[in-house]
Amino acid sequence: MKAAIIGYGKMGREIERILTERGHEAALIIDTDNAHELDAAHLAGIDVALEFTTPETAYRNIRTCIECGVAAVSGTTGWTDRLGELQELCRERGGALFYASNYCLGVNLMFRLNRQLAAMIDRVGGYDVRIEEVHHTQKKDAPSGTAITLAEGIAENLAGKQGWVNLAPGIEHAANRIERSGEAPADRIEIRSVRKGAVPGIHTVTYESEDDVLEIRHTIKNRRTLALGAVVAAEFLCGKQGVYSMDDLLRNA
Repeated sequence: MKAAIIGYGKMGREIERILTERGHEAALIIDTDNAHELDAAHLAGIDVALEFTTPETAYRNIRTCIECGVAAVSGTTGWTDRLGELQELCRERGGALFYASNYCLGVNLMFRLNRQLAAMIDRVGGYDVRIEEVHHTQKKDAPSGTAITLAEGIAENLAGKQGWVNLAPGIEHAANRIERSGEAPADRIEIRSVRKGAVPGIHTVTYESEDDVLEIRHTIKNRRTLALGAVVAAEFLCGKQGVYSMDDLLRNA
């Protein structure tokens, strides 16, 4: 498999290592200093592109890949209000697009468990729910895409919850937990965002009643698990057409 890496930060370098370990070729590397090379000429012969950049550039990067007939795997968060446009373009062009807010296998198992637990809590009643996500200070978006996916899964299965709210979205680099700036509306799931140190990612879903607290938590120990998941997704996507997610990958595992 000949791959392009779009975004050569810590994740991009880890993806390159895993591609090599698994017998693939990182044939093209695109970063800020050569972004102009993301074009049809340089993408010629590329089987799949792995895109981990910024919310400001992700849409353009992925669109270019689709228009050039290159399958795209993306894990960039903070821009997905336009994801539907690219999914539709992909279908129109007969292309291939794989998107996930988190490529860690354990996180995606947590997504499933989270939906099932929300449905069970809905039947039992008496609990309120909140989410906390903790990441390194270099993470540019808040709340995390993973936290949003968790919140959406809860809202789909827990009556009375219509969405989520990040009560202090302007404070992205607090040394400690972001202080509550008021109460979350009753029909919204509160997401607390914490930015400190070099934490790869911790997500905690908490259900609390008057009598007890129930939590599910996932902790990423290093970026390798994310990069490995992205490369496995690229292997899965290679040669296919259509729009895919981690649910599709797990169903075919």
